[in-house]
Amino acid sequence: MLASDGSMAALVAACHRVFAAPQPWAPRICAALIEHTGENFHYFSRHELADRLWQLLGRATSDADVDVDDFVALAAPPFIALPPVRRYCIDLPQRPPAPGWLAALALPELATVGDLAAWLGEPVAALDWFADQWRLDGPAQTPLQHYHYRWVPKRSGGWRLIEIPKERLRRLQQRILRQLLDRVPPHPAAHGFRRGHSCLTHATLHAGQRAVIRMDLKDFFTSVQPARIHALFAKLGYPPSVAGTLARLCVNRAPHGVLRDRQGDVALPWSERQALKTPHLPQGAPSSPALANLCAYRLDLRLAALARTLGASYSRYADDLAFSGGEEFARAAARLHIQVAAIALEEGFRVNTRKTRLMRAGARQQVTGVVVNAHPNLARDEYDRLKAMLTNCVRHGPATQNRAGHADFRAHLAGKISHVRMLNPQRAGRLQAVFDAIRWDLH
Repeated sequence: MLASDGSMAALVAACHRVFAAPQPWAPRICAALIEHTGENFHYFSRHELADRLWQLLGRATSDADVDVDDFVALAAPPFIALPPVRRYCIDLPQRPPAPGWLAALALPELATVGDLAAWLGEPVAALDWFADQWRLDGPAQTPLQHYHYRWVPKRSGGWRLIEIPKERLRRLQQRILRQLLDRVPPHPAAHGFRRGHSCLTHATLHAGQRAVIRMDLKDFFTSVQPARIHALFAKLGYPPSVAGTLARLCVNRAPHGVLRDRQGDVALPWSERQALKTPHLPQGAPSSPALANLCAYRLDLRLAALARTLGASYSRYADDLAFSGGEEFARAAARLHIQVAAIALEEGFRVNTRKTRLMRAGARQQVTGVVVNAHPNLARDEYDRLKAMLTNCVRHGPATQNRAGHADFRAHLAGKISHVRMLNPQRAGRLQAVFDAIRWDLH
């Protein structure tokens, strides 16, 4: 039926074809199915249509006077004894026409897993291998695993697991990112991991406001489950088999050995450990940031609408949420975090309430490390520390200031100056002059 055009004649012919003989109940069943689906026949999944057929077959011949409109859902088996299947259909289901917004994205056409494998430049068996996540036990690092693992300390305390895909899988994820996900725009409120957006564009929206609220989503990447990623690819028009393979290529489950080998004296919280043991977006994979942005679309949509009702602005940079506004927003700001936490929970995310900050105009207002009281700027104490470090590099040599053991300390300092230049070119110019005076041949 799904391989047909969905018309009455085509559905009846499909029934006759399967059993290699005309079936007297087929016209009534097909009429009821069309009544149920309307013009959206091809938007129903095969499981939904199979369930409906099962229900209809229980009443199809039990009462000849029953009208199509009187068919009801029954849990009983089919009333009639179906003849044996004589022919199987191997034709692909017809896909409904793509809506205008989806056609405009010009995404790759991937009707089957074979098409997906050819597009990725790998055999189908290789996709099965890369999408397989059942090797959980054993040591933290083995040749059979698709990821390298590294624990890094969080600034707020605790540990973060960085999951870095190996070369072949990373190449597949990069292709999915560049030629598929990058063509799908996230919500305008999302500023992280987007070309043309940065922490500066995120912070600029909240400059010069009476009140600014900064909130943080807890375990942002690991909160995104495979079912949501599968639904995203299905929404982009891909059949279930292709959407499922794409989703499995982009998620990971951390082996037990990785969790046992975690560094540090403080035990990993149970919730974080469970999130890492189940399929999740790996922090370190090239496709994860874009997928996280797209899967948070409904969250951004609802939070932007909430901000508008208060006459406020909203934006998100990765897991950092920021709201700002004038007098009306300042009066309601104390209650906002409750509404935001409830919306986030409904959308599958959690707010880390310990990191919620309400910053009024009389105090320093800082968003993603950028001071926004009057205009985006670097905090004065950060500027002073960097200037002092550069000055000491001139006086005593750069090796005396590389206390963190950076492999390329010169590039590290140049990057910090570039960050300052993005926020305040005048200050960056003064820092650059000191940087140019450093003698890098001193050890």
